[in-house]
Amino acid sequence: MKFLKSAALAASLAVLGTASAAETVLIHGEAGPNRGARAASLQWFADQVQERSDGDLRIDIQWGGALFKANASVPSIRDGVADMGSVIAVYFPQEMVSYGIADLPVRNPDSWVGMRATDELMRNSDTIRAALADMNLVYIGTWTTSQVNIGCKNAAIRSVGDVEGLKVRGVGAYGKVFGDMGANMVRMSIYDAYQGLDTGLIDCSQGYSYAVAALKQAEVMDTYTLLNWGQVGGVGMFMNKTAFDSLTREQQAVLEETGRDMVDQFGQAITIANEKAIASMQEQGVEIIELPEEDRAAFIERGAPFLGEWVKSANASGLPGQALLDEYRVLIEKYTAISKTDGYPWKSGSN
Repeated sequence: MKFLKSAALAASLAVLGTASAAETVLIHGEAGPNRGARAASLQWFADQVQERSDGDLRIDIQWGGALFKANASVPSIRDGVADMGSVIAVYFPQEMVSYGIADLPVRNPDSWVGMRATDELMRNSDTIRAALADMNLVYIGTWTTSQVNIGCKNAAIRSVGDVEGLKVRGVGAYGKVFGDMGANMVRMSIYDAYQGLDTGLIDCSQGYSYAVAALKQAEVMDTYTLLNWGQVGGVGMFMNKTAFDSLTREQQAVLEETGRDMVDQFGQAITIANEKAIASMQEQGVEIIELPEEDRAAFIERGAPFLGEWVKSANASGLPGQALLDEYRVLIEKYTAISKTDGYPWKSGSN
């Protein structure tokens, strides 16, 4: 049996020739627990890799930060603590600047569209692949937290003007936009938002529909505004390049193809979970608010400066920032059109 946990170990096993007829076990580090839609998707990936390789490849998932915490994933994967692992781009603004494009506040609220655009960009860009290779990393696949919305207690956001003066829990560029619009920003984990809303420490919390349901936050919300704005999509799977290069081409292809297909699997799961969450909120008496188009456009406009900041950061790291952003937008348009004409893969039966 062959375990690929570092370049040295992979090399020694290659010399011994023990891989000829044995399965290859890849260690995957995951900071989160084995529950929820993303955990189910990761397990689906592992199961599919084993099935598609006829047992030649197996993924051993180490859950709950057993190997490394979320904010240590990139150096841990790079250095061979694990063969592969889950990465959240926001924790690595410099190293993962290319992947951070998926977190930008662009007009991109559709989970499947966002993941498809991100996956194609990360997979096909020569400059991104080279930048990752310099860090001894290879991109495998992507997830998303899905579109950013906002829920409130004793308050309602029906227009841009309603944001001013509210105490808001928000993160990333989206949270900064709320602050620019006059909100009083409160630093707080999404896991503490229930208590914050319940006690009045915050009026509103930025979040995602399925997470609102999972954390039972609808119990302390009166309104939930669908921003139809963007999403936080820089959440995905990367592999140690030395370990990846030591695999056969057939094994590499299984990982790449399964990672690509994971977008459709998770897209279906997260879309259904979000639809169920909103229906559940309505049943609990939470008012679901749709922003007028002009207000939605105002949020997008306020987010534009953060796109420029990302371009500068990408340029500083040696990447063609504006060209990548332009390509990303084209890909969003491409998959938006596909979703409208052909439907989602799980509904149309295509891949």
